[in-house]
Amino acid sequence: MRADPRALRFSAAITTVVLALVLVTGSGWLLTAQAVVFALGVANRSPYGMLFKALVKSAPKETEDARPPRFAQGVGLVFAIAGLVGYFAEITPLALVATAAALLAAFLNAAFGFCLGCEMYLLVRRLLPAAKMEVSQ
Repeated sequence: MRADPRALRFSAAITTVVLALVLVTGSGWLLTAQAVVFALGVANRSPYGMLFKALVKSAPKETEDARPPRFAQGVGLVFAIAGLVGYFAEITPLALVATAAALLAAFLNAAFGFCLGCEMYLLVRRLLPAAKMEVSQ
């Protein structure tokens, strides 16, 4: 499956705004909503991507493999869950650090097109040949 890199950066920009709002407001509920978006992204059903497709009708000039961005959504989900644990258990440092880490990754993707989760995916594929074979099939 292929992905439109413009949609990925659009999604990262919205995620950046949402996570910044989470940090400003301290809203665990808003982080819950973003965690759901991450989970949907893992399933290739990102609401932000669907919004992009509804707004932008032009075909992309190039596409990229959808597996690394889906993996990145999973990484975002892990950080969002850690942040949720922090917010709802009132462990403020955990909440802030986990949310800020996800925000940093989203910002790098939105602003510079650098996807940390995608790079992690490629590193895992290089380091674990067995995982590489399972993903390829």
